[in-house]
Amino acid sequence: MAGDAYRQVMRQAGDVAAQPLSVSFDGADPVYPSCLRVGDAAAGALGAAAAMAQEVGADRGLQRQSLTVNTRAAAASLLGFLHMRLDGEMVLRPALTNPTIGIYRAACGKYIHLHGGFPHLRDGILRLLDCELSEDAIAEAVGKWDAVALEDALAYVNLCGAVVRSREEWAAHAHGRHLATAPLVELTRIGDAPARPLPATSGRPLEGLRVLDMTRVLAGPTCGRTLASHGADVLRVGAAHLPTIEPFVMDTGHGKRFATLDFGNRDDAETLRDLAETSHLFVQGYRPGALARHGLGPEELAELRPGIVYVSINCYGHDGPFAARAGWEQLAQSTTGMARWHTDETQGEAAVPELMPAAATDYTTGYLAAFGALAGLRRQARDGGSWHVRVSLSRTAMWMMDLGATNHRKADPVTEEEAAELSDTRDTPFGAMRFLRPADSLSATPSHWDLPPEPQGNSRPAWR
Repeated sequence: MAGDAYRQVMRQAGDVAAQPLSVSFDGADPVYPSCLRVGDAAAGALGAAAAMAQEVGADRGLQRQSLTVNTRAAAASLLGFLHMRLDGEMVLRPALTNPTIGIYRAACGKYIHLHGGFPHLRDGILRLLDCELSEDAIAEAVGKWDAVALEDALAYVNLCGAVVRSREEWAAHAHGRHLATAPLVELTRIGDAPARPLPATSGRPLEGLRVLDMTRVLAGPTCGRTLASHGADVLRVGAAHLPTIEPFVMDTGHGKRFATLDFGNRDDAETLRDLAETSHLFVQGYRPGALARHGLGPEELAELRPGIVYVSINCYGHDGPFAARAGWEQLAQSTTGMARWHTDETQGEAAVPELMPAAATDYTTGYLAAFGALAGLRRQARDGGSWHVRVSLSRTAMWMMDLGATNHRKADPVTEEEAAELSDTRDTPFGAMRFLRPADSLSATPSHWDLPPEPQGNSRPAWR
């Protein structure tokens, strides 16, 4: 089934699709106790990105390669931050909870998933609900609201929440209908530029490829991490005033350097534009229009750096009724019907909805973004132009459900012992870190990360 997912993703590239010598997938779903084929989806998406990296390498003079993907390892990567160990200890413990992140029943009987994952979001939810920070108080407050009214009220003040819908409800929803017409990976020409093939290389497929990574949390940073695993020079840029989640920084920071700039500061914004002007790929995870206000939108960068490939990643998609809403992985699962379908199949339709137990749309969307970025790079090298790649967590969730159901009763979860076998250990600025190796492997240039993850601001905002 991972092979089917791989072929579906590869079709998104059209006439620049990759043709490795061979592609094989070891292992299969179900890995998680869910009806969803998230392991197959992750393996297919990651495999497509690796195959496209192989193709870029072949364009640059490297030999064609065979590709192997470990489906169980790809499934494990969907909880990479939980499998990580720092000085022998778990980094993010599942028991640590924030009651503003969770599913609550509204007055209408429907459920809504709130997400206060950053301090300002947490505090904003409490202000809107006019309650204290406790599960009981939040449940009581949500119980006074209509679910859709609360969803809209949260969005109005740029807070995060999504009604838990069924697949059928999402299919009938205005935004669900809109998103159903969008490609899984959208690739659009946004400007004119001469074709600029990458120079020949005798090293790794993406060696010398400059990637400016302006993303946070999981999906966007996973895109840069995936490109780095094939040799790209990835510079992640964050702002000191924007919160981060350190375990996610650790998990998605392999192969990158991490600098600090504030695009609201005139000098820093100029530095960012200088970096973008000398990059091949620009990856961002802000809501539509947010970076354009600072001269860093797709059209602005296509003018500044003709031939750039610009990658946009968000929760709900890039146009349509919900496009401007802020979101998280859990909200994509909730709104699209993924959480409800998972719960109905595993516990019955009367059960309180629960999330599929992995950050499935986050990591997989990152793999899809890396695939799209390289498809855009190949198209630029052949046809010229500047290109915009768009992916979203919600569109990924819809694709995952379209892959069909697996038997959750036959789930074979990755054990701690197996996770250790799938991992390497290295010294990092955070300490001795055990981390999952890439789940994909090319025959001549195996995926790996040259650099350990590092804290924000550890590197200068400059190319190597």
